[in-house]
Amino acid sequence: MQDISLERAIAALSEHIQSPENGIERISLLSARGRILAEDIYAALDNPPFNRSPLDGYTFAAAATKGASTERPVVMEIVGEVCAGDYFSGNVPFGKALRIMTGAPIPEGCDAVVRQESVRAEGSKLYLDVPLRPFENYCYRGEDVKKGTLLASKGTKLDPACIAVLAGQGFRAIPVCRTPRILLASTGDELVTPGEERPKGKIYNSNLYLLASLLDEMRMTPKQMRNLPDDAALAAKLLREDAQGMDLILTTGGVSVGKKDIMHSVWKRMGASRIFWRILMKPGAPVLGYIFPDGRIGIALSGNPFAAFATFELLARPILQQMAGMREPKLLRKKAVLAAPFLKESPGRRFIRARYEDGYVVLPKQHASGALFSAVTCNAFIDIPAGSPKLESGREVEVVLF
Repeated sequence: MQDISLERAIAALSEHIQSPENGIERISLLSARGRILAEDIYAALDNPPFNRSPLDGYTFAAAATKGASTERPVVMEIVGEVCAGDYFSGNVPFGKALRIMTGAPIPEGCDAVVRQESVRAEGSKLYLDVPLRPFENYCYRGEDVKKGTLLASKGTKLDPACIAVLAGQGFRAIPVCRTPRILLASTGDELVTPGEERPKGKIYNSNLYLLASLLDEMRMTPKQMRNLPDDAALAAKLLREDAQGMDLILTTGGVSVGKKDIMHSVWKRMGASRIFWRILMKPGAPVLGYIFPDGRIGIALSGNPFAAFATFELLARPILQQMAGMREPKLLRKKAVLAAPFLKESPGRRFIRARYEDGYVVLPKQHASGALFSAVTCNAFIDIPAGSPKLESGREVEVVLF
């Protein structure tokens, strides 16, 4: 299969993803951010678990304040105090009041709370000059969540708010889908590890750090290895040895048509089958997808830094999200207005880097596949359809957010 659309490439790889249910693990809530929930989780209790006060003040039976006015305030005896984390045993008699703090349980006999700044207290006497309605300033038991409510469904990506809700239900550990085991490598004799001496003609290996950082952002830790040499037999041997137990092999470089583009031979030497080569997009067209007999997937991205970045975001990220258990991950798309012209025709589909903000997109000056610095301030791609003319400023375009 050759020269396919980005969407078809994603679908073709998706067909080979093994069920994440084969790897469910229970982890602490404290380490669950960004992970994918493996099971539906229901509320174990009402939240709040009791009727409670939303403010610092006094609680009593609202009916006892009937007729209160500035001229004839209602006077109540203060019979005690209750703070958050404590409770008042017994009933509060009609016509009497209890001092109460935010979050404290509202006792029997009380159905309203008045803010302490709105009343006058002198010793054990409380003076109210405004009547209250029943259940004024009153938080009901289960007002936020009722016991048995579906809190988070299988396939949910856990964010801080969701984690807080689960913690509020008393969950300490939850079942999540195991993250895919990833082997990460780059190819090229020209690459040098940052920090080492750089001989003439060599460049520092930025792609490995780029992809490792993107994976870390997804809460995935790859098994990193040294750069692969431009020797297909040796590269295949190293990958085969290090790929044991992996779910995905992710590489950059060696996928075009040059003398040292070894990945076309490597996948064959490893006993894999090619799913596709070349995607109808720029940058990063020469992407290679392959599959092993045991179900492991291989994705070989372009070695050009921005092309590697673009194809990771547009192709590899959705696949990794599915492998991690996310339900139908989709690229986040928005409509935006082009703030400056893009003065190139686009015979083929093109994704150009841009900065999206408040409905507008601004373009950097540099768009070459090998240039990455201009992407530092960008947060979106403009998806330009094949056959598009030059784009004038003010035109509406579709963007894909990183």
